[in-house]
Amino acid sequence: MKIKAKLAAMFVTAGMVFFLSLPAFARPANSPQDQGTAETQSVKKDKKQKAERSAGKEVGKGGEDIGKGAGKGAESLGKGAGGAAGNLATLHPGAAATDLGKGAAGAGKDVGVGTGKGASKIGKGTGKGIGKLGKKIFGRGGKDKKGSGVE
Repeated sequence: MKIKAKLAAMFVTAGMVFFLSLPAFARPANSPQDQGTAETQSVKKDKKQKAERSAGKEVGKGGEDIGKGAGKGAESLGKGAGGAAGNLATLHPGAAATDLGKGAAGAGKDVGVGTGKGASKIGKGTGKGIGKLGKKIFGRGGKDKKGSGVE
């Protein structure tokens, strides 16, 4: 029964990773039609504006942060468990319990921080993507229609 639960958890995790990575493979936000003239582009470079990440890249960075947090948490837990095993082997049960507790606490902290940062970036990227979709559907924020001559 435990094997089925682990297998189900692996499939759920793989599915989440797959669906969260889909926006990273979407077409680029800067299509050739959206690029302005050379004059407007040089103005942007002169102001030294920080380039904002696209929605897909933001979601991807969120997944990366979650992975980093999980990796650091596993490392911390491994160090604590290793230290505890060494202390148990040398007949120091108090120090073993301390090492194990520190490892578990460090793992919880690292996983929590990574998950928090990652979820924040995923939420930000998802919001950007939904905003772009809304603009495309409802036609808001597009080109100025005053100069078209149609009133």
